[in-house]
Amino acid sequence: MLPKYVQIYEVGPRDGLQNESQVIATSVKIELIERLANAGFTHVEATSFVSPKAVPQMADHAEVMAGIKRKKSVVYPVLVPNVRGMEVALKAGAQTVAVFAAASESFSLKNINCSIKESFARFTPIMKMAQKASVPVRGYVSCVVGCPYEGDIAPSAVAKVASTLYEAGCYEISLGDTIGVGTPEQVCSMLEAVIKVVPAEHLALHFHDTHGRALENIRVGLEMGIQVIDASVAGLGGCPYAPGASGNVASEAVLSMLHELGIETGVDLADVVDTARFISSHLSRLPST
Repeated sequence: MLPKYVQIYEVGPRDGLQNESQVIATSVKIELIERLANAGFTHVEATSFVSPKAVPQMADHAEVMAGIKRKKSVVYPVLVPNVRGMEVALKAGAQTVAVFAAASESFSLKNINCSIKESFARFTPIMKMAQKASVPVRGYVSCVVGCPYEGDIAPSAVAKVASTLYEAGCYEISLGDTIGVGTPEQVCSMLEAVIKVVPAEHLALHFHDTHGRALENIRVGLEMGIQVIDASVAGLGGCPYAPGASGNVASEAVLSMLHELGIETGVDLADVVDTARFISSHLSRLPST
C-alpha cells in the first residue's frame, strides 16, 4: 500500500553540484538553497565540509552556511567526512550532519581510501561529537545494488552496513543506487534484507537515473513502506568514482509521479520546475524535465 505522505530530501545543492567542473558563485548556491526551501522542501542538503582539494566545488561551505536565510521549518543538513570536517561544520552552525559508507569494499577504497570497517572507525568520534552537540546524524550507503568495480552487491552486505550505521546512532539511513543500475526486483530483494535490521521508517532511497528506472525503483520502495526519497533539482549530480553514472533522479520528476499517485509532499511542483530552470541557466544546460 502506498503512503499518504512522502518527504522529499533535496540533495541538489550538495550532491548535485559537488561534481560540477565550472565554478558556481556562492551567491547562486545560496539562492538555490533558499528557492528550494521556499518551494516547500523540509530538508535541503546545503553543502559538504570536505577538503577543498578533494572537492573544490564545496570549498565555500562556511560562506554558504553563513549566507543562507534559514527558515525554522527547514533543516539544512551538511556532509562531513571526518573529525576535522565535523569541527568546521559545527562552528558553521550545522544542525544536522551526514556521514557516508559503502556496501562495496572496492568502492569504499576508491571513494574514501579505506575499507568499510575502517570507515566505521572514522565515524565513531563523529558520532560522539554529534551526540555531545545534540546534532542528528544521517548515514549514506553507496552501491546498494551494484558497483562499478564489483558488479552486483549482495543484499546481505547492504543490510550489514545499514545496520552498523543505525546501531551507531544514525537516525536515518539513505540507501543509494550510486550507478543507477538497479531493477525493481533487485531493489525489492535489497530492501527485504535491510528492513529486517533497520525499520522502514528509518530508511530513505537515493537513486540515480542512469538507465531510466529510478521512478520504478522508488515505487517499489514506497510499496514496501519507505517514506523518504532523496532527489536532486534538475537531476543534478553524478559520482566521480562511478564511471557512467548519470545524475540523481530529478526532484521535479519524483514530485510529478507522487502527485499523480495522490501522495502529499508539501512541495510546490511549479516552484521546483522554476528552480530547475534557474540553476540550469547558471550551468548553461537545459533542465532534465
